[in-house]
Amino acid sequence: MEQVHREINPHISVDCVIFGFSKNRLKVLLIERTYRNEQGSEEKDFKLPGDFIAPEEDLDRAACRTLEELTGLTDIFLKQFGVFGDPDRIKKTIDLKWLRATTGTEIKRVVTAAYYALINISESKREFAVKNNAYWMDLERVRNLAFDHDRIVREGLRHLQHTLRFEPIGFELLPERFTIRELQSLYEGILGCTLDNRNFRKKILRSDYLVQLNEKQQGVAHKPARFYQFDQEIYEKNRSENYTFNF
Repeated sequence: MEQVHREINPHISVDCVIFGFSKNRLKVLLIERTYRNEQGSEEKDFKLPGDFIAPEEDLDRAACRTLEELTGLTDIFLKQFGVFGDPDRIKKTIDLKWLRATTGTEIKRVVTAAYYALINISESKREFAVKNNAYWMDLERVRNLAFDHDRIVREGLRHLQHTLRFEPIGFELLPERFTIRELQSLYEGILGCTLDNRNFRKKILRSDYLVQLNEKQQGVAHKPARFYQFDQEIYEKNRSENYTFNF
């Protein structure tokens, strides 16, 4: 494994739970990690995208840098949701050895600031992900991650679910134009439940920031659905009057 050749603070890091949505499934971007097990054999697992901060770098900047290096995107939705500082969060021998091999430093404790990000997968640049051994994985398949990253993913999802009920952040995961059915599938994927079609449509269409377009789906076997678009300016202008989404 290649060692880090830059100055770092070896005790403070950032980890990012990067959510995406594709084919009606909520996904998380993970990094494939290669390590040596206790018998010395090479194995692989997955971890969250993250990095140690530079000595003069603040946490938000470090998180933005991590995202840009992985996706090629800037100016995307990013929110810190927690700090994880359990003294035993990196107690496994394989994790300690991996840190030593990749940083050249003996590290026994790391406090990490956790962020979640929302990305339109179609806009992310695949070559950046390939370069960093990054893969989109269905959220329901995410388990047995390195360090305490399973816990961080669960906490990130919980915060996303809470915020989704009060702010229209889900549009960050969708293309510029979308159908009501696609929007409902997104909410169902994040909230982990099935929503009543009629109730969802009635409530979401009350939103003044959802703009109906003069375009419909083409080349579909069913009745073409109309496309809609989220208007950020209208949302900000009438923010105090907008509805919550407790479906």
